[in-house]
Amino acid sequence: MPLPQSIPVRFTEEDADNFTIRPVKRQTFQLRELLDMILRVSGKDPARVSQILHSGTIVYHFYRYWWPAIAAESGELDAALSAFPSDDPSRPFVAADCTFIILESAPPARRSVEIARSAASRKPLFSSASLWDRLLSFAAPPNSPPSYVSYSYERSADLYALALSPESAAAIVREALRLAPRSLRAQLEQLSSAPRVTLLCPRRS
Repeated sequence: MPLPQSIPVRFTEEDADNFTIRPVKRQTFQLRELLDMILRVSGKDPARVSQILHSGTIVYHFYRYWWPAIAAESGELDAALSAFPSDDPSRPFVAADCTFIILESAPPARRSVEIARSAASRKPLFSSASLWDRLLSFAAPPNSPPSYVSYSYERSADLYALALSPESAAAIVREALRLAPRSLRAQLEQLSSAPRVTLLCPRRS
């Protein structure tokens, strides 16, 4: 039986309190829309995607979704998933494509800081570089280039990681604090160092 192209879906806010009544909404999803949402939770694992389609339910962004169980033949599912991006370690890091940088905290239990290019590209008064310029300089020669990690369906971007020496980790936090706009400074002050940086590059093709 071919995969349905339109799927009736019900959804409601997910609540740990089972006694709370939430309104149930209904919407028709196209197959690609449903698969896109599932991939953001499961990654591109055909067995896991098939299991979720058959279970007919998923929790995503604080909502629970339900649909009639879908039995997916492996060939059909593989063909449907081929339309979505896959991990591609051969893709080099291109600084111009980077739109977000995540400074991962030390220790890892602390909250990391996510910095958008749009929020960090303005140069402070009397400064020759912006926060974004300085952050990307740690990923430029003669430093080692960031390493490819994976494609993130949640972020619709390829992820690259850069491990920093203790000296570089401390320096990147100092530079971030010096050049950061006020809206980011409070978050950055919580970082003692950033031993790992994750860079997000939306895929153009």
